[in-house]
Amino acid sequence: MRSNLGEVLLRQKLLDADKLKTAVDYQRKNEVAMGTALVSLGYVTEEDLSQALSRQLGYPFIDLNQFEVYPDVINLISSEIARKYLVMPIHRNQSTLTLAMVDPTDLDCLEDIRFRTGLSIQPVIATESGILNAIKKYYGTSDALRVKQIVSELDQVEDTDVSLIEEPSFDEEDEEGYEEAAEEAPIITLVYTVLVDAIKKGASDVHFEPFESNFRVRYRLDGTLHEMMSLAPKFRNPVISRLKILSNIDIAEKRLPQDGRYKIKVRMDDGAKKEVDMRVSCLPTVFGEKVVMRILDKDNLNLDLGKLGFEPRSFELFKKNIARPWGIILVTGPTGSGKTNTLYSAISLLNSMGRNIMTAEDPVEFYMPGINQVNIKEEIGLTFSSALRSFLRQDPDIMLVGEMRDFETVDIAIKAALTGHLVFSTVHTNDAASTIVRLINMNVEPFLVADAVALVVAQRLVRRLCKKCSTPQNLPEDALVDVGFKPEEAKEVKILKPTGCPDCNHTGYKGRIGLFEAMEITTEIKDLILNKAASKEIKARAVKQGMITLRQSGLAKVRQEITSIEEVLHETVKDAEVEP
Repeated sequence: MRSNLGEVLLRQKLLDADKLKTAVDYQRKNEVAMGTALVSLGYVTEEDLSQALSRQLGYPFIDLNQFEVYPDVINLISSEIARKYLVMPIHRNQSTLTLAMVDPTDLDCLEDIRFRTGLSIQPVIATESGILNAIKKYYGTSDALRVKQIVSELDQVEDTDVSLIEEPSFDEEDEEGYEEAAEEAPIITLVYTVLVDAIKKGASDVHFEPFESNFRVRYRLDGTLHEMMSLAPKFRNPVISRLKILSNIDIAEKRLPQDGRYKIKVRMDDGAKKEVDMRVSCLPTVFGEKVVMRILDKDNLNLDLGKLGFEPRSFELFKKNIARPWGIILVTGPTGSGKTNTLYSAISLLNSMGRNIMTAEDPVEFYMPGINQVNIKEEIGLTFSSALRSFLRQDPDIMLVGEMRDFETVDIAIKAALTGHLVFSTVHTNDAASTIVRLINMNVEPFLVADAVALVVAQRLVRRLCKKCSTPQNLPEDALVDVGFKPEEAKEVKILKPTGCPDCNHTGYKGRIGLFEAMEITTEIKDLILNKAASKEIKARAVKQGMITLRQSGLAKVRQEITSIEEVLHETVKDAEVEP
């Protein structure tokens, strides 16, 4: 590449000859742009690089986040060329194209784009991260584009050719083999690229769903399913077979549900490589087998208790009770409400050389160093109750039981708590108070529940508003009072609503945060438990003692402009409807 970037930086005294030589060697070895090499080596920052070029060459420096590019301008340059040269077209004025570049001294780039577009090129300078973000925003990820291209190619495949493209012929860890197999095995390429695209988009699950007239693929993003593509039914069996092969699932068995696991290596957009585990579930349906792959990405596991979404009072109660030497801490909520994350955060905080922590999970989702984790296998008799019973002979300090499903498990957990152990577990109930009633309905004596249980935390997940596109929403004061705001709050509170932009995939939301309801078992609550009080009565007493309900936690997030009214209404019940 003909580029004078190094010489420009030498003249600006931001670089010396030795560093330039090292950068050139790094550039050739890693096949990256000179600017990327200099930043990677730590010789200059992106801002230093851009400002130096701007001063030396007289080209303006721009912040791409401040620009909105029209589709007709974007289409002048393909995504492949934009990524190859790290450029972004931002404006066209008759025969001149304004081009954001990391390195405007790259003559090869300028000549190539001038030839491709037939336009004069007017360079402006932007940072590499700014250009990469713009490419992702306007062109989409390379994996998403590749998926579209493969789907388009597959649509041209004749029915008689489908059987020829389902056999695996390469190892996914071999990148060269992957490239070679791309044309001869499009199903392999499709499956691999879909999974990589899902991981890069931050999906928690990928659904492969067979129907009579199509074969649908959906991602779960921030708790909501989005359709990503629809294939012809003829590709159902090859794709499902490929998924089953990857997950070590019997491809001949099509009548019974099966489970498996798969580990995939992914090169992220920033060049970093990481391994991601996937939990795979295969289920027979009317039109064929449906496969759901749960993406267990450690990078999405937030173990910082302070960032989960606890309100200050609930957070203090939680920290106080997990520091107890004994007792049961219960976390309740529906599937996918973040219970595992909360429990992992708690035991991660407690994990130390002086404690023996043991977990029984179905299945183990994330492996945590220093903690003894056991996978439940009910088909061979390794149940929650049998694992918990064995834990007591392993000199434990803290135990985590994935779920209290039956009387035997609850009974052993209570005995463990009353004999000096701290026990964490989950229960599927609607709120904290109803958890107590659920335990009693499982034939556990009320006095055992009152003595053993220390804290019950109910939780939900709501989507965060996208910071770039959320806008104010005007709602009547009486409507705000009706959802739970106090009259004086309803007059002043600022409500935001989702709008949608490319940065949030046009959903208006990006990321999720927890709503928490922490109920401590105080002396008054114990008296109600002993008298077998109804859950409404228990909740009313807890609220009088200062408990923040799920609805109140949600409204606090609305006041903080974190989420929308719609999200809170979707995930919580109005307090007046459950209080006596």
